[in-house]
Amino acid sequence: MFDYMKQWYNRKFSDPDAITLFLLLLTSFALIILFSDILAPLLVALVLAYLLEWPVQRLTATGLPRLSAVLVVYTSFIAVIVALMLFLVPVVWQQSVALIGELPQMFSQFKVLLNRLPELFPEYITQANINDFIETTTNRALLFGETLLSQSLSRIIGIMALLIYLIVVPLLVFFMLKDKHHLLDHVNKILPQNRRLIAQVSDEMNVQIMNYIRGKAVEVVVVGVFTYICFALFDLRYAALLAVLVGFSVLIPYIGAAVVTLPVFLVALFQFGWTGMFAWVMIVYLIIQALDGNLLVPLLFSEAVSLNPVYIIAAVLVFGGLWGFWGVFFAIPLASLVKAVITALSSKAEPTSGEQQT
Repeated sequence: MFDYMKQWYNRKFSDPDAITLFLLLLTSFALIILFSDILAPLLVALVLAYLLEWPVQRLTATGLPRLSAVLVVYTSFIAVIVALMLFLVPVVWQQSVALIGELPQMFSQFKVLLNRLPELFPEYITQANINDFIETTTNRALLFGETLLSQSLSRIIGIMALLIYLIVVPLLVFFMLKDKHHLLDHVNKILPQNRRLIAQVSDEMNVQIMNYIRGKAVEVVVVGVFTYICFALFDLRYAALLAVLVGFSVLIPYIGAAVVTLPVFLVALFQFGWTGMFAWVMIVYLIIQALDGNLLVPLLFSEAVSLNPVYIIAAVLVFGGLWGFWGVFFAIPLASLVKAVITALSSKAEPTSGEQQT
């Protein structure tokens, strides 16, 4: 067994390219872990630059100079952001405040519904079970409220950081798009001359990350808009807020959909009760989730879908634990990176007999 592992190590890592790739990945991961807070604006700008690079490439393919294409795309992007800030954000904020204000009333209605369960299912649920559940839920809600109050100072600091983001990130995005080729030239000068494996992995990951970010943006918009239309047709309260939550839940594979189901379920239950309308709302919501997972995701992420769901969930847990939101957001690309590295090492050209003789 030891001899086999030694032979495998010598076969895969005797190549200086493999060692360089390993050290580069190790250094990159260490920098992100140690300086994640400092690098956060840079990561946000990088994601947006990847998102906008595709329309820039489309415009330059028509013969438009890159600077002009960047100005057109960048101006359009800023206009969309301003429109969202003026129209969508105030509505979502108002609905969030209204929902928080109604939470005590909702909790009272929830207790009434729970107290009916022993009458409906006396063989399975007792009043003691309900009382224990209500007490536990109340204590956790109070603890959550105390946590929010204790974090008020950090929230003020977060607002200041948000203001910095609003200034720094747009500037970074513009210069990343404008000076893309110059920046890449500087990076190439830093890297070693012999970097066959690095080039192989980076080329594959560059395409995958661009497709992934673009696909996620499309998925968020499609799922969010379609969810809002359906909820509005049912006249569901807080439709815009819930649609935004459902839309952004697709950023977290599998887990996001499971988590966001709870607020949709509770709001629909408190508005309609155990009625046919409540059932229809939940059926339509589940259909949206099914269409997203079985139709939209395969269309947008054909390469990523080839990853086993177990690997994707494991990547979400591991990278999310390391890097928080960004680890969760990039879980699939990072899992694809691991796969690309393994593929590159496995396909590393073995020396031919002629080369061995020389």
